[in-house]
Amino acid sequence: MLTVVNGTPREWDVIVYMPMSYLYGRRFVSPITPLILELRQELFLQPFNELNWKKVRHLCAKEDLYYPHSLIQDLMWDSLCICTEPLLTRWPFNKLRQKALEVTMKHIHYEDENTRYICIRCIEKSLCMLACWVENPNGDYFKKHLARTPDYTWIAEDGMKMQSFGSQAWDTSLALQALIACNMTNEIGSTLKKGHELIKESQVKENPSGDFKSMFRHISKGSWTFSDQDHGRQISDSIVEGLKCCLLLSTIPSEIVGVKMEPEQLFDAVNILLSLQCKNGGLAVWEPVGAPKCFSTPLNFFQTLFLSMRHVECTASSIQALVLFKKLYLGHRTNEIHNFITNVVRFIEGVQIPYGSWYGNWGSCFTYGAWFSLGGLASAGKTYNSCLALFVKVSSFYSNYKEMMVVGERACHLLSKNIDRNK
Repeated sequence: MLTVVNGTPREWDVIVYMPMSYLYGRRFVSPITPLILELRQELFLQPFNELNWKKVRHLCAKEDLYYPHSLIQDLMWDSLCICTEPLLTRWPFNKLRQKALEVTMKHIHYEDENTRYICIRCIEKSLCMLACWVENPNGDYFKKHLARTPDYTWIAEDGMKMQSFGSQAWDTSLALQALIACNMTNEIGSTLKKGHELIKESQVKENPSGDFKSMFRHISKGSWTFSDQDHGRQISDSIVEGLKCCLLLSTIPSEIVGVKMEPEQLFDAVNILLSLQCKNGGLAVWEPVGAPKCFSTPLNFFQTLFLSMRHVECTASSIQALVLFKKLYLGHRTNEIHNFITNVVRFIEGVQIPYGSWYGNWGSCFTYGAWFSLGGLASAGKTYNSCLALFVKVSSFYSNYKEMMVVGERACHLLSKNIDRNK
């Protein structure tokens, strides 16, 4: 039964497993309704009551079998299920199970309180809300969860929908940067002012409550989330884009865009951004990577379920924000920022794919990765003549894309095939 692991796993996956482990430990089963009976009949090829679950523990459709388990993994999990689990249901070992349930709920409540009952995403929200209901259907924890369900639901033409999570801060910061680049500040001053206020209000003003390190949380003061301040979960590239926005807007007269962000708040943003860098120079999404690569995943379709990976787009975009910050606040943590940028450049150059591009984890993978990587390297002062990574990318682009009218996933695919053929 999983509670929280040391190091830095992928945050949303651990928070998914916490309520799941609680529900399993409590042996919670929902009331069997006619709808559930119909679903069982529809989903399974044989009667539900005749299924032998132990025999199908490792059964997975070949289409979904991206990362098969090793024999050691299967032996370990089978041993826990067959040998250890029966012991935990009997005295005195059931006392250990009860203690684990209490610790798990402590972490769930802490997560709920520090995200104002929004949780990281809709999946975690639903599971944590269910766990609170199982603990106490009439308790305040469950009632507070109910109050935040409208953050996820909305009505469309064909019925109610649920979104993964909001993206207000992210969308606004990118939109503002695009508007600023249009050089039409006098014509769109009111829009910039409203967006500026939203960005300033969306910044997280405090760290997680209490002894957050004992709850395996990182600092969050000065950060931006993907959605709003209530969410509470810092995201590295949201910090970057929010910081860039505030810095750019600080160069425009306050009569047009409103009061500038206080320098201390900008310093807080820089502080958390510097703290997110990993040993190899890269940035993960939520927190610095700490868990070892050998950490096992229980799923067949994720290779790194519990590992927070370094993303080139989060990493590269940080250079642009810090270079701009250095220009406006020359004396603040100059050496640390210089070392940060140096390590980021080394990371970007190190993860470049042999034929010149970069793999991004969001958006259109290669286009997105190349866009941020090239922008980051250029902001760091790298040029076609001084940086091998830029030379390789630009050279491959001009030599292989001359006859291509589209730049995107198919273009990169054709390019890789062409290079392999030339080799």
